[in-house]
Amino acid sequence: MRILIAGFQHETNTFAPSKTAYDDFVRGGAFPAMAWGADILGLRDVNIPIGGFIRAMEGPRTELVPVIWAGATPAAHVEKAAFERIAGEIVAAAGAQDFDGIYLDLHGAMVCEHDDDGEGELLARLRAVVGPRVPIVASLDLHANVTRRMLEVADALVAYRTYPHEDMAEAGERASGLMMRLLTRGARLHRAASRLPFLIPINGMCTMVEPAQGTYRALAGAEAMHNAALSFAPGFPAADFPECGGVVWGYGEDARIDGVVAGLTDHIVSRESEWMVPFLAPEEAVREAQRIAAHATRPVVIADTQDNPGGGGDSNTTGMLRALVHCDAQGAAIGLMVDGAAAKAAHDAGAGHDITIALGGQSGGDPPLHATFRVEQLSDGRCRYDGPMMNGKLTDAGPSARLSLGGVQIVVSTWKDQMLDRNLYRMAGVQPEQMKILVNKSSVHFRADFQPIAEAILVAKAPGPLRADPADFLWTRLAPGMRLRPLGPAFQTP
Repeated sequence: MRILIAGFQHETNTFAPSKTAYDDFVRGGAFPAMAWGADILGLRDVNIPIGGFIRAMEGPRTELVPVIWAGATPAAHVEKAAFERIAGEIVAAAGAQDFDGIYLDLHGAMVCEHDDDGEGELLARLRAVVGPRVPIVASLDLHANVTRRMLEVADALVAYRTYPHEDMAEAGERASGLMMRLLTRGARLHRAASRLPFLIPINGMCTMVEPAQGTYRALAGAEAMHNAALSFAPGFPAADFPECGGVVWGYGEDARIDGVVAGLTDHIVSRESEWMVPFLAPEEAVREAQRIAAHATRPVVIADTQDNPGGGGDSNTTGMLRALVHCDAQGAAIGLMVDGAAAKAAHDAGAGHDITIALGGQSGGDPPLHATFRVEQLSDGRCRYDGPMMNGKLTDAGPSARLSLGGVQIVVSTWKDQMLDRNLYRMAGVQPEQMKILVNKSSVHFRADFQPIAEAILVAKAPGPLRADPADFLWTRLAPGMRLRPLGPAFQTP
């Protein structure tokens, strides 16, 4: 069996300040760097979906034909030129040879300059080239905004079930199982889908706590009981288009899958009030962290959720840094602060010297912090992820430095990377286990590597482009009647 494999991942925050260009996919950022052909097979041991698919499918009965794998750090719309160039390579390869199946490692929340539904457009182009008989299977992120076109065009879609996404490779393995089921069956499976009537805050989707934890437990139980393939994507609530929001869907041998999907949807909606989460103001979060840390042996971790570069932030707002300084926090660290000019100034001055600069604030929302910082340590910004999220990934945050201001250590980098692995602190000389307070520019992914060492985890609502409460966004194109938060007001067309 000859199976084309490719990947094209982007989570688009249409409210974010920076668009996504082709070069962003080349570098990868939060993802591995762009890869072509046989180099993609080198991702087999990385915890991403295509790695799991490769491991599950490789063998004497299959020939995997890798084309391109591209992923970029979440930001605003994917530029048309970038989409056309990457999608064009995949579609051209599909039309150049005969394949028994196509597997795609997608995100599911890509919005382009010219098309709200990047994945749906790519899937439709592939279907037009290969015809109705070649199975097209894709894995999706838990934060996918699954569209009607995606469901109609693909033979099967399967989503992650953990947030933090520790099961990315497992999703690829599940996709391989669906591919084999389709190839041996010779016909499409029966599909059912249901859309939720409310948006869910990003922080409320964490599967380490309720209600998400119980929801995915119920999903797995229903799947086993009914020999179905079920998925639930709570959505990415920062994309202003009509199909933003959560979707439950599944595949089965017959129409009984309709009732299974309806039952799971009812389970989620019946717990609507539980999907909302509390947030703290910046100084409130720091004061609470100081109170807990005074009698703790482990660090208190604060999520700077609204400047999460994994959701479209530029990782340079200063609200939480100001709160740390104002509260005279001791034994504290914050990262990553993305400011290439500050990193360069630190490298020019050298370790042990002071620099007077305006740090951060480039993306708006709050001003830069003007101060004199001590350059404590320099770094090339390179490290390997050893935590559960994307274990084995090599990352390059560019020239980096550890600055200090009072009792606060600040890890400054040139390029964006979400603070989801402790090694991003260590590469600049911060030992996270030894700190009293850690402020991570992340929403939930950091929990995979930091929760085991945390005395407590707090969520702060400092300025930033990824609104923790989706009702705070200025929506213009959402589906009329969609509730902007659990039990919140319904969107009405302006």
